Amino acid sequence: MIFDELETQPQTVELSADEALALQDSKLLNVSREWGGGWNISPTGLVGAVQVDDLLIEVRPKARVGLNRLMFLLGYAADPGFREDDVDAEEKPDLFTAITHSFVRQCERALKRGPISSYVTVDDSLRVLRGRIRVGDQLSRHLGLPVPLEVTYDEFTMDIGENRILRSALRMLLCLPGGSPEIRSRLSHLDRKLDGVGFLLKGNPLPEWQETKANGHYVAALRLASLVLKSLSVEAGKGGLRMSSFAVEMQNVFEDFVTVALGEAFASFPGTVHAQFESHLDEINPGSKPRTKMYVDAVYCESGLPRIVFDAKYKASFSGNYSNPDEYQMLAYCTALEVPRAWLLYAGSGKPRLVKVRNTSKEIVHFPLDLSLSPGRLLDRVHQLAAIAHKAQATAYG
Repeated sequence: MIFDELETQPQTVELSADEALALQDSKLLNVSREWGGGWNISPTGLVGAVQVDDLLIEVRPKARVGLNRLMFLLGYAADPGFREDDVDAEEKPDLFTAITHSFVRQCERALKRGPISSYVTVDDSLRVLRGRIRVGDQLSRHLGLPVPLEVTYDEFTMDIGENRILRSALRMLLCLPGGSPEIRSRLSHLDRKLDGVGFLLKGNPLPEWQETKANGHYVAALRLASLVLKSLSVEAGKGGLRMSSFAVEMQNVFEDFVTVALGEAFASFPGTVHAQFESHLDEINPGSKPRTKMYVDAVYCESGLPRIVFDAKYKASFSGNYSNPDEYQMLAYCTALEVPRAWLLYAGSGKPRLVKVRNTSKEIVHFPLDLSLSPGRLLDRVHQLAAIAHKAQATAYG
């Protein structure tokens, strides 16, 4: 069963009470009892998939955004090095398959030269001296005894945070129902490459890591693995039901993609793009704090000064009926940041539209980004936007 994310008309299906509860717990669907029997289900506004035993329900993005396009948006937002060929050209039959194929491709690339290793600090109790003795622990735990020794030493191992993140994601994907023998074989092969690496406990925060020369080829796989571990759930539900679910909010996906893509597109210009740029609308008196804070999706700055404002709106229609609150918001951004023009980026098709605000010098550009375009053409569109916006601001500021 497939829903469009904007679909409001519920569908009635026959479910057991346990199945209905499992679907509700996925946060992907609204589930309610139908008076005439059965259960009404409808999307909550999130995009994803939930499978309870043999019942698979998907909520897909609007505007003909296929599953492979969704995986590209997620992958690119996580790592701008994510390329068009990192997702299969062939559209996958369901979201779980698309997620698995995308992650396998990234993980195979990451582990092509084998797992990375690094030094980790280990605290242990040993009968022989290794490293240095932790004097405080030795006295408090073994006063007067020669052994065991409470020691700290550095060990070179592949059981490190990066590999634990990858292996935990691999194991979670292996627990998904179905999957072709070929893709399960590739998952198992990757898992064996990480033999000896520990797993992350469910509910615990993911290990922190920073991109370095040593793990640079891991980055795309690590970010997709983090997405899998945070957004995918595979567990036993009430009544022995087996449930798998994956849910993301497309507004956040779109905002993240736009911010990262703009950062890459403006890389050839002298300024920098700042995500969730913090500002305020009200004047601040000495010793006081701003009351009306603003967080702009993306702001291009030169010499530390805001020059171009961007805001991403995923849900808005591009049928010509523009949202007044969006324009009010952009006018506030222009006024507070002292920029002449703001760019309102919609997920949709159509032509750009310029709005000149009466009795001011402010302008608002409604600029569509068609997510159904191929990844290459979509990124070209963002680069065109950056070039147009930068030229306009250069003219405005002389």
